[in-house]
Amino acid sequence: MSAAEFQPLFNGHDLSGWVNVNCAPETWSVKGGVIACTGVPTGAMRTEKQYENFELELEWRHLKPGGNAGVFIWSSPLAAPGVPFLRSVEVQVLDHGYNAEGKNKWYTTHGDVFPIHGSTMKPFGRSNGQRSFPSEERSKPSPEWNHYRIVANDGVLRLSVNGKEVSGGEDCNWRKGYIGLESEGSPTEFRHIRVKELPSTGATAAQSAPVEEGFVPLYNGLDLRGWKSNDELASRWKPSDWQLLLNGVGGEPGPVLWTENSFENLEFVADFRLPKDADTEQVCGGFEVGGYRIILSGNQFPGRLKLGEWQRLQVSVSPAKWTVHLDGRPAAEVVADSVSSRAARSIGLLDAGKSIEFANLYVRPVN
Repeated sequence: MSAAEFQPLFNGHDLSGWVNVNCAPETWSVKGGVIACTGVPTGAMRTEKQYENFELELEWRHLKPGGNAGVFIWSSPLAAPGVPFLRSVEVQVLDHGYNAEGKNKWYTTHGDVFPIHGSTMKPFGRSNGQRSFPSEERSKPSPEWNHYRIVANDGVLRLSVNGKEVSGGEDCNWRKGYIGLESEGSPTEFRHIRVKELPSTGATAAQSAPVEEGFVPLYNGLDLRGWKSNDELASRWKPSDWQLLLNGVGGEPGPVLWTENSFENLEFVADFRLPKDADTEQVCGGFEVGGYRIILSGNQFPGRLKLGEWQRLQVSVSPAKWTVHLDGRPAAEVVADSVSSRAARSIGLLDAGKSIEFANLYVRPVN
């Protein structure tokens, strides 16, 4: 296969080659030869493969006025901490009804390009310092189709809308990663997605997104499918788009919310946010995996809990030991002899009777 040839990223029949990052199974589907997105929950789908330098073409349309979506370029494999979006350079997919009166001057509906959630970019042309605004207004309103051509090469991104280049940026970091499609509240369709890879220019590890490791989402953004729920649990745990909320009912602890599946060895990722007025001298919540409890309190994480801010916990379970990282830094290590030896381990969310928010719950089995 020549690198100078366009190859389809969507075969028109199914979602082969794509990975659901954090949405419900029904969020993304194929209908009538197009990728159909319901818009709920807020989240993303991405390619299985990473891309460094490439030309990408696709068509999109919103089925309702005011729709919002996006294309993620050089993206992370998982949602960035505390948000439902992928770290990336985002190419905006926004219908005119979202800014019908044109009063919001910090964005347009004609093809903005901007870095999000850790990525960086020096914008071309008219900008607000981060966001590259299009030089012409060329996109068409719902339900008409629009054509995007995105050239991403050596850390430079250029967007053409309906046949003419209008926006972009340079010095992008990352400049190698996944290609993603965004779900953000409104039904959207994509079609004729194809990519032409260009020669590598040697993106370093620091300039590249992490390689996916087989994590799958545990929470679908809509309901408690995949969890052992009942009426009592459903009254306390409330799906709220990309967040899963625990209502502190009367301050009384409740039963553990367990995953339906269990795992022998695993890595588990979870984002959580404690209320601004949480008392970390007490147990604020936590997790249980195979008999070992990770308690969210100042006692287990002295000086590490940030009230009112999203934090990411990562737990690794192996035959030899368990390790816990908080916000990318080591937080605990437990030798295997001091925890349960049970082979199959479900994952539990603890209810300490306090309100807490969870998001971006992922797991991957480890051999």
